[in-house]
Amino acid sequence: MRRFNAIATALLVILAACKNGNSENKVPGEEKTKLSVPPKIVDLTHSFSDETVYWVTSREFELDTVFEGHTDKGYYYSAFNFTTAEHGGTHLDAPIHFAENRQSVDQVPLEKLVGPAVKIDVSSNALNNRDYLITKEDFIDWETKNNMQLPQGVIVLLETGHSRYYPDKEKYLGTAKRGEAAVKKLHFPGISTEAANWLVEERNINAIGIDTPSIDYGQSEDFESHVILLGQNIPAFENLTNLEELPAYGFQVVALPMKIEGGSGAPLRIIALLEH
Repeated sequence: MRRFNAIATALLVILAACKNGNSENKVPGEEKTKLSVPPKIVDLTHSFSDETVYWVTSREFELDTVFEGHTDKGYYYSAFNFTTAEHGGTHLDAPIHFAENRQSVDQVPLEKLVGPAVKIDVSSNALNNRDYLITKEDFIDWETKNNMQLPQGVIVLLETGHSRYYPDKEKYLGTAKRGEAAVKKLHFPGISTEAANWLVEERNINAIGIDTPSIDYGQSEDFESHVILLGQNIPAFENLTNLEELPAYGFQVVALPMKIEGGSGAPLRIIALLEH
């Protein structure tokens, strides 16, 4: 009987393969594997270069050549050293960045960095107001429009539309100047304190990302949204791009930072996998 069942199973596999084409060119499970591959991958990361936008008091990206060219052995070889601050370009803010005794970069669970995500588009308001504060109502409006609450453990991405100005510092940051004096000249949208508190108290999200230099708006002096969200071990992704290519929901995010032990932040390669 066991042998009969095995034979019957094998025949069913062969018949199924024949139904979908030449069985000699099919591998059992092949069609299922193909269907599981996302039809589109969207890169949400700005490249790192001498144009990368950093906080006005942070060390900018530098790439030094160790060797580039043909060696005396005849083969081509290139190698470089890079130096940079943790916080600049597309990067991760680890909770310890603004919350004592919270997770550092290497301690952030991968479950917080990889998973289902939603996009909330506030560009209609933010593009007309460089100091726009994303409100609790922006989140509630998204829920109403999409007939759902923010799912538990979701990654939330906020589209302000300001990534279109990157890497023009004057347009993106509000100033091209650097140093402490330039901090007062920063103008870009961020999350209001009320909205940050609402996310913590009323919703249970895994991470939050934005297409501006900071989840706090440019004129913030106390970085309260950082304190609130990172204080609950909710990491933040900053300086994202290409959010306009994403739907409101129905996609996955993979956000993998350089694993810096004890780091408060790190360069980030983040992508979205579209399911439909």
